[in-house]
Amino acid sequence: MLHMSGKIAAAACALVVGCGSIGAAAAASIGGPLNLADEGMFFVNGKAVTSKHAGVSPAGPVRPGTVTVNQMYVHYRVPASRTSAIPIVLVHGGGLTGMSYETTPDGREGWATYLVRKGHAVYVVDTPGRGRSGFNSTAINEAKAEGSVSGLPASVLMVTAELAWPLFRFGPSHGTAYPDTQFPVEAFPRFASQGVPFAEAMLEGGGMGTAPQALAALLDDIGPAIVVVHSLAGPFADALVGLRPALVKAVVNIEGAQSVVPTDAQIAAYRGVPVLELFGDHLDAPVFTGQPRYEARKAVVERINRLEAGRASLVRLPDVGIKGNSHMMMQDKNNLEVADFILRWIADKVR
Repeated sequence: MLHMSGKIAAAACALVVGCGSIGAAAAASIGGPLNLADEGMFFVNGKAVTSKHAGVSPAGPVRPGTVTVNQMYVHYRVPASRTSAIPIVLVHGGGLTGMSYETTPDGREGWATYLVRKGHAVYVVDTPGRGRSGFNSTAINEAKAEGSVSGLPASVLMVTAELAWPLFRFGPSHGTAYPDTQFPVEAFPRFASQGVPFAEAMLEGGGMGTAPQALAALLDDIGPAIVVVHSLAGPFADALVGLRPALVKAVVNIEGAQSVVPTDAQIAAYRGVPVLELFGDHLDAPVFTGQPRYEARKAVVERINRLEAGRASLVRLPDVGIKGNSHMMMQDKNNLEVADFILRWIADKVR
C-alpha cells in the first residue's frame, strides 16, 4: 500500500513530469523528464490539541480552540517502472527540511528524484516542526498576552552562515573552502536559504519526542522501507528501529549525530537490519560533525555487530575512493556518485 485513503495524491497515473522550466540545457543537467506512476503529498501523525492562545486575526483575538500539532509532511514519487518493491524514506538533518534531497543549491539533480529514476519509490519528509509540517505557536502568543516568557523554550536555534560553513565542513572557516571540497560553495547563499529555525522546540518532547513517532506512523502507512537519515536525525533512526523493527528494512545513517545514545533495547532491535553509517571527508576538522561523531557512531556499529545477527558497516567515503565530500554529501558536486554507492550497498544488503 502506497498511502491510505483521504490523503492528497496526484490524480493522474503514469505522469511524465519535467524537472523545471529553466531551459533545455538546464533541464538536461537536472536529469530530464521523470516518468512517474504516481506522485502526491500527505500528512501523518497529526494530533488535535486545545490552544488557549490561538493568536489574533484581522477580526480580533481568536477564541480557544482546536489545532493540530506533531504532523509530518510527506512528498512521495513512485516511478512508472520500479526495480525494487521497497521504498526509500529520506529524512533531513538539523535546521533543514526535505529540500536537502531535492534540487541542489547550484541546480543539479538531488537524490529525491535520482533514486526514483533508479527505480525506487521515494518519500521525502519535513519532520514535525520543520518546513511545511508547522509548529505550535501557543507559547509565543501566551507569552505576549500574559507578559511572561516562562512557557517559552530555552532556545529556538537558527544556524548562522558563519556557523554552517565550518560545521558542515565546506572549509576551515567561513568563506574559505577546502581546496578539494565537493560542495558547490559558489551557491552557498542559495544553500543558506534552505535553513529554517529548529521550531520543533515548540512541540512537546522536541524532535526526539515527535519525529520517530511520525516516521513510525509513515511506515505503518506505506509498509517496510529503507530509511535514510542525516545528521541530527541520526538518533531518530535508532528510536524508529526500536519502535518498528519489522518495518525498517535497512538504515543509511549519514554522519548521524550521537546526542542521544541508543538504549540496549534499541540496539537489540537492529538484529538482522542492515546498517550503513556513512561519513564524508575532512573528519579531522575541529567541529563535532567530524571525528567525534565518527567515533561515536563507530561505537554504535560495534554494539550492533556484537549481536548474533548484527549487520552494521562504517564507511568513510575517502576510504572507498570518493573524496572531498562535506557534511551535505547529498548536495555535493559528486552527489550522484555517492547515491550510486548507497544504491550498490542496498542492492547487496537488502532483501
